Amino acid sequence: MAPGLVDTVADRTVDQKVEQVIAETPQGVYKEAFAQSAHSTNYEAELKGSAKHSPAKYPHYLPYWEDTTYPPLEPFEAVEHGKDAHPSFPNLLADATLKDITANCGAEVRGIQLSKLNNAGKDELALLVAQKKVVAFRDQDFADLPIQEALEFAEYYGPSHIHHASGAPKGFPRVHLVHRSANDTTAQDFFSERTNSITWHTDVSFEMQPPGTTFLYLLDGPPAGGDTLFANCAEAYRRLSPAFQERLHGLKAVHSGHEQAINARARNSVVRREPISSVHPIVRTHPVTGEKALYVNAQFTRRIVGFKKEESDYLLKFLYDHIALGADLQARVKWEKGTVVVWDNRVTAHTAILDWQDGHRRHLARLTPQAERPYETPFKV
Repeated sequence: MAPGLVDTVADRTVDQKVEQVIAETPQGVYKEAFAQSAHSTNYEAELKGSAKHSPAKYPHYLPYWEDTTYPPLEPFEAVEHGKDAHPSFPNLLADATLKDITANCGAEVRGIQLSKLNNAGKDELALLVAQKKVVAFRDQDFADLPIQEALEFAEYYGPSHIHHASGAPKGFPRVHLVHRSANDTTAQDFFSERTNSITWHTDVSFEMQPPGTTFLYLLDGPPAGGDTLFANCAEAYRRLSPAFQERLHGLKAVHSGHEQAINARARNSVVRREPISSVHPIVRTHPVTGEKALYVNAQFTRRIVGFKKEESDYLLKFLYDHIALGADLQARVKWEKGTVVVWDNRVTAHTAILDWQDGHRRHLARLTPQAERPYETPFKV
């Protein structure tokens, strides 16, 4: 296991304070622009189509909210395959073309079929994604694979996360779905209360062992809109002055999944696993590249351990704004048919963009292997 883990006594102390943390959280910090449930999914339109929209292209990927309770996630010894990768990527990029999306974040690859990679190629994929932070692979067959086969590919990188509040394909609780039905125009309701849909986050950072190499693939989407923004949180850390970096060293923050569960129950959805809170370093180290990255996000990070509320709010807001406003360390990924986006959740933040309001379906599947428990190595100037 990686060095620098938080001791279990501190975890128990934090768990005892979770209700207080939730009560003190400013209203509107947790924000849901894409929250769905069985009640908001138009299965009639999805299965049969409508006057304006065709049926779902992948009906076996439609979300269902089974009322099944799952046990807490079990700790495990993470294996980081990027450490075994050849740095010249002979199995991944020999016959492919790679083009950077921006100078600081992201790349696009064509000419390689991920599902056909051998283990050496999978190792190289982990390394490439750790370096580029997010990679959009075009012309992929992931959506057409049997769901179990897609899961087995992803689970090379670690056990799949089971989301506590999302819908999943029938029989496949380890697949997280991002879905908005055809004819769904509730975006208009959302914007009657909000000025934007931006929700920068790192996926399920409240888990004890959050995800690392992560996969998201398009099943169906609007003809325009629904892009995803990614931020390079390692570059965000490097932008800080050495004195500020040193001040962040050793600080830890509470990440909570309770608000997400509360919101799920409020919309009459299910909570499949009891939510937890975890303590993670504000700056975490990547096990392959050795890069340090900011590891806080407004969706799930609640407060800095040992700081008073006003102190914590002040510092966290600066870090959130630093990531969100850094357009020069971000990449905007446009979705197209056959796209699989692979990113490293340990060194990035991302947000979906709700910018289409005409009722077009948006349907994606996420495969979410868990990784090591976040840790920070000693500070060096």
